[in-house]
Amino acid sequence: MTHRLVRAERLFNRFSDGIGVFSAVLLLLLVLNVFYDVVMRYLFNDVSIGMQELEWHLFSMVFLFGVAYTLKADGHVRVDVIYERLSVKRRAVIDILGTVLFIWPFCFLVAYYGIGFAYEAYDISEMSGDPGGLPYRWIIKGMISLSFICVLISSIGFILRAVNEYFGLQQAHQYETFKP
Repeated sequence: MTHRLVRAERLFNRFSDGIGVFSAVLLLLLVLNVFYDVVMRYLFNDVSIGMQELEWHLFSMVFLFGVAYTLKADGHVRVDVIYERLSVKRRAVIDILGTVLFIWPFCFLVAYYGIGFAYEAYDISEMSGDPGGLPYRWIIKGMISLSFICVLISSIGFILRAVNEYFGLQQAHQYETFKP
């Protein structure tokens, strides 16, 4: 049973690492997009509204999907002054309760309402109001729900890590992280 919990945690951590890689690729695409936009604007005096809109689409996705990896990497904000002074078991209990009471309800709410938000954009064929802007605004709006589903999945790995730490199945906060 104990090895199954550790294996399950590793499985969810691999999912989170995959989301981290996805976010890193999106960040690279964002940098290339901004570079292209700057070169075209200042060297060729040419502006593409679609490419400018793609910048905020990519930035939004980097942020939205990066949250799932940040949770796994324990990079989220918390009051460390108190938390770090607690025993491993108490920190594990706080992580479990915090996830179930705060992260999960928030993820369910955002994912649920985000679906309606994206569907409405799809239903009315929402697109950019600017000429030359991007069509299919529902795609970027759909990323809201998808990203919070990813946070929900990553939070399962976060809880499993806390459970494993509580039962002493591994050292606190010693886990494999994505290394590019």
